[in-house]
Amino acid sequence: MTRTQIMWIEGSIVEDDIYMSILEISKATRAPAELIMSWVSEGVLSPAGSSPEEWRFSKDSLRRAKTAAHLTHDLELNTPGVALALDLLDEIARLRNQLLRENITLGSERLSSDLLCNLG
Repeated sequence: MTRTQIMWIEGSIVEDDIYMSILEISKATRAPAELIMSWVSEGVLSPAGSSPEEWRFSKDSLRRAKTAAHLTHDLELNTPGVALALDLLDEIARLRNQLLRENITLGSERLSSDLLCNLG
């Protein structure tokens, strides 16, 4: 007897210059608008506009909101916990990029040094 596994993959393609309303980002993240508003008040999301009716969320906000929704649903984090977790994830990404840049720079310095030693 063979078992068939079905994997469901869901995604959104959003262009850089397209902005979403609170209703659109709520639908895309499957998070209630009230939760989106609490993320904005906690600093998790930073939409353009001065009121929920005027708010516009960027592609980066959508990515961040989807992560926030997963943290809320999967790990049952409250809004301050989501804010802290996202800040820590951002810091990890920044440090990884810094290490990558330094390793690339360090690697090219080693290569130059090795070449000079081999020539001399």
